[in-house]
Amino acid sequence: MSNTETAPAEVQCEPGGSPGRVEVLTPRDVPLGGPRAMTVRRTLPQRQRSLIGAWCFVDHYGPDDTASSGGMDVPPHPHTGLATVSWLFTGEVEHRDSLGTHAMVRPGELNLMTGGHGVAHSEVSTPDTTLLHGVQLWVALPDHARDRPRDFAHHVPAATDLGGGAVARVFLGTLAGSTSPVVTATPLLGAELLLDPGARVELAVDPTFEHGLLVDGGHVTLQGRPVERAELGVVDPGPSTLEIVAGDEPARLVLLGGPPFGEQIVMWWNFVARTHDEIVAFRADWEAGSARFGQVDGYVGRDGRTGAAARLPAPALPHATIRPRGNPA
Repeated sequence: MSNTETAPAEVQCEPGGSPGRVEVLTPRDVPLGGPRAMTVRRTLPQRQRSLIGAWCFVDHYGPDDTASSGGMDVPPHPHTGLATVSWLFTGEVEHRDSLGTHAMVRPGELNLMTGGHGVAHSEVSTPDTTLLHGVQLWVALPDHARDRPRDFAHHVPAATDLGGGAVARVFLGTLAGSTSPVVTATPLLGAELLLDPGARVELAVDPTFEHGLLVDGGHVTLQGRPVERAELGVVDPGPSTLEIVAGDEPARLVLLGGPPFGEQIVMWWNFVARTHDEIVAFRADWEAGSARFGQVDGYVGRDGRTGAAARLPAPALPHATIRPRGNPA
């Protein structure tokens, strides 16, 4: 998914946090496009926290009535230095990219696209989709991998019974004896959790990881701290178990994790870089139609646009560069 804000902030991102503590991040609403566009709830990045492991961007949307919002129609747009993770709860989205991939994003199925040196893609909810509901996540690539070729991976994880009325689908990494076969540039954890009302689960986790728990539905406690719908509960490295307890209604959660990233990154629009000058160069390449990003074939917008006329233009650059806030780990 593109970050379609017309004036995106440039964010200097760095690792941080205090060992073992839990914090709760509340989302801000971001409209994806014009007046009828769907709105997403963004919990990462924020001023107080930029990253959870290599996870650098968390958008949560729906249930969205596509008859009212028009659904998702994101024209071809670029990415560098990151991988995108698409995970749906309801609906269906058609994905096309400059690697030549034409795939459908469906509930319970992972689509991971690696931008690396540069990729372009489009995303359109299908005509039969009446409700669109899911998350769109970005993963920052470490310096040694951020210039790698574009790539695409698909995986359908099986359900893992956690006992006590809890089920997990592990789409990245390892949890509760279930391991995803999808290879990532840094160690990551990504899983959907479904809890019955009142269910309690204690998950064994890597104590070197930061963890984030996004609440899609219901309300839960994480390590004893309440986390409400659309909030992101964050646990810094230290604990070897995470205790999650559901309230009086079913809960659907997305658990993310990874070791502290250890590198500073600059995020602006759809790019992850290391300096302001790199951002300027990436934007110039996209606006010039550079081969860095390639061509997305087959996209037809709701307004009938296709080809070069359908590409999403980059917004204007900020007037100033945001300075680093501290040193990388």
